[in-house]
Amino acid sequence: MVNNARTLDSLKVEEDGYSNRSMLMLEYLIDVVIPYELSIELASTSSSLSSIINVSSIYGLVPFNPNLYDNYPHGAPIQYSLAKASVIHLSKELSIRLRDKGIRVNTVSYGGVEGRVSDDFKERYSTLCPEGNMLTEDQTIGPVHFLASDLSQGITGQNIIQDGGWTTW
Repeated sequence: MVNNARTLDSLKVEEDGYSNRSMLMLEYLIDVVIPYELSIELASTSSSLSSIINVSSIYGLVPFNPNLYDNYPHGAPIQYSLAKASVIHLSKELSIRLRDKGIRVNTVSYGGVEGRVSDDFKERYSTLCPEGNMLTEDQTIGPVHFLASDLSQGITGQNIIQDGGWTTW
């Protein structure tokens, strides 16, 4: 099972740059509470579930870089990074709690992926990454494929970071 829920509706920021409670709670609900509930439900009803993969972000590991965003903090809502950090810890907790059921639980934390960004953002991001570019969508499947396969036997509670080296610097 791969938990990768997303809605842009939860990433709204007030005019003053701060996030209100409803946005914080919605983001936490989508990223943490629902994946937790789904994982527990499937773990208790499915005999074939062997791997849960939660999707996080580099912003679950490090804060947003204000130099990257034209309109910081509006382009960098705090609720996103707080929830993504919680996803990493959720995987660690579930890896212990579901071990008796033979279920491995891990996280993949991605760096920036090309798509909804401007060319200017892509260029700024690339200068802050040792590989010199953002990830492509095709690159994102590797860690998930590995963690979903039998090749990852013995790996649980871990966070695989695929960020082109972003968090190295």
